[in-house]
Amino acid sequence: MQLGVYTFADVGRDPSSGEMVSPGQRLRNLMEEMELADAVGLDVFGLGEHHRADYAVSAPAVALAAGAARTRRIILASAVTVLSSDDPVRVHEQFATLDLLSSGRAEIMAGRGSFIESFPLFGYDLKDYDALFAENLALLLRIRESERVSWPGGHRTAIDGLGVYPRPERRIPVWVAVGGTPQSAARAGSLGLPMALAIIGGEPARFTPLVDLYRRAVREAAAPGADSAVSINSHGFVGETFAGAMDACFPAYAAAMTTIGRERGWPPLTREQFERGTALKNHLVFGTPDQVVEKILYQHELFRHDRFMLQLAVGATPHREVLRAIELYGTKVAPAVRKALGGPTAVPAGGAAPAAATPEQGDRQIPV
Repeated sequence: MQLGVYTFADVGRDPSSGEMVSPGQRLRNLMEEMELADAVGLDVFGLGEHHRADYAVSAPAVALAAGAARTRRIILASAVTVLSSDDPVRVHEQFATLDLLSSGRAEIMAGRGSFIESFPLFGYDLKDYDALFAENLALLLRIRESERVSWPGGHRTAIDGLGVYPRPERRIPVWVAVGGTPQSAARAGSLGLPMALAIIGGEPARFTPLVDLYRRAVREAAAPGADSAVSINSHGFVGETFAGAMDACFPAYAAAMTTIGRERGWPPLTREQFERGTALKNHLVFGTPDQVVEKILYQHELFRHDRFMLQLAVGATPHREVLRAIELYGTKVAPAVRKALGGPTAVPAGGAAPAAATPEQGDRQIPV
């Protein structure tokens, strides 16, 4: 199983120190996080796309390209590209460029987005939320397969046999990000695309029917060249002690989730609620390296997934604490998980690359 990290590059005021983290500083910190994740042998680094003041990354491909110059092996993925409000032609051009710069390490995780700011910003109607995603995903996949593209049009203008450049040296993996709806899981499976399932609340066991539905849709579609694979994406943190992880993570996490909660009608997050979420059968992948290993392996028993992605961190968590969490994740958690699961496991070609090599093992293999 691959092990990765993703972030939305949160900006704001550190609740513990009162220090304000600017977008520029957060992006510079992000480069150090990407470099460290690569150095400690993690498999994937993902960046979310948001168009809000509390996140520094609105253009994941740009930030990932900067990271490509400082890394050697790690897969560089969006997490997610908000495809409903983007142009599939530009998305493919940007990630093809990233793929060429990184020697074949780019991936697209396409989703509809959990926030709505991008729709009015780019002139789209929110009532077309799902139709835009379905149409744009279909066009993105067509561009991925063919240098010259014809498209009848719909929410975007038609394309009459035009070329889309540059072309990557391989077929860029496209994952579908799913937030918990059966329709989204079934769509990913019917298209033969890998699925990234976000579990950010509740008991993970409740999500097993979605993974079963996805795999059933893959079998029924029998899509040629299907890239079926499952990623579980979760909030969490790694610390040397449980109390240390709590002190490092909780203040910023609570501030961020409470801010979002005010927008969506949730009550403020309490420490008691957070601690309940860290229990083995709950959603937060949090604690010491041993506790995090135990939770990842517990979830693997449920899902038999191919990739696990840990969101580090939610809110304006101190940079030094994030770096330490990445270090523990790569040097303590990842080796223990790989050993328990029998070492690197193969993932269908095109869906994801094999598990990353350690710095002593040489360069990673790249799917074709």
